[in-house]
Amino acid sequence: MENEEKINEMKPHQPRPEEKSFLDGPQSRIQDFLFLVRVMFEFIKGFRKLHFIGPCVTVFGSARFKEGHLSYELARKMGGALTNIGFTVMTGGGPGIMEAANRGAKEAGGKSVGCNIVLPQEQYPNSYLDKWVNIRYFFVRKVLLTKYSYAFVVMPGGFGTMDELFEALTLIQTNFMKRFPVVIMDKIFHQQLCEHFDVMIKSGTILEEDMKLLLFTDSVEEAIEHIDKNAIQQFHLKKKASVNISPWLGEKSI
Repeated sequence: MENEEKINEMKPHQPRPEEKSFLDGPQSRIQDFLFLVRVMFEFIKGFRKLHFIGPCVTVFGSARFKEGHLSYELARKMGGALTNIGFTVMTGGGPGIMEAANRGAKEAGGKSVGCNIVLPQEQYPNSYLDKWVNIRYFFVRKVLLTKYSYAFVVMPGGFGTMDELFEALTLIQTNFMKRFPVVIMDKIFHQQLCEHFDVMIKSGTILEEDMKLLLFTDSVEEAIEHIDKNAIQQFHLKKKASVNISPWLGEKSI
């Protein structure tokens, strides 16, 4: 029975017909236009929902770790620590590491938000969110998770977590985003990743100075010190004293 539950949890996401057809190549002009309109409304929905939440730190990590797992508890502690230095904790809004970071923020009396991807299995908004937005497309979600954040914390995870990590690193490296700190937690889990970065440096595909973008650590305290120095102090971040909310647009703060 336990193995059956694990198999069910691992079932891959089945894309909606319009998503699958879009990625199959050129469609009719009207189909491509309608897809573009749907994407535009996804962005508008996200922008309106998340406009007043910052400044944020986004925590990435697996949806599959349960309460009591070392990675879950580490993310929970990190969420609380980020709250204590004035950040809103943002995650992908789902279970596992995301839930843990949001939970830590809530338990510390801070703000907790999520940008949840709509999937048939595995993903659902966790119960520790002050505010969340449901998004249909992964690429829209990644934009929202990076747009409002001044630092990124990467916990153990799978393909999605690696995708989010390298998206952030690419944007920072190419100067499309400021040099916000990126913290990778759990050195044992990420040991081969760190070693592969060394291979990339030796091969000349990245520069040694690119590694200054990263901190590998097991310590929440070291991570917080790094984020404080390279985000709060570097960019002179302050809590917003007031926000210009427009009730007639249906806007709300958290």
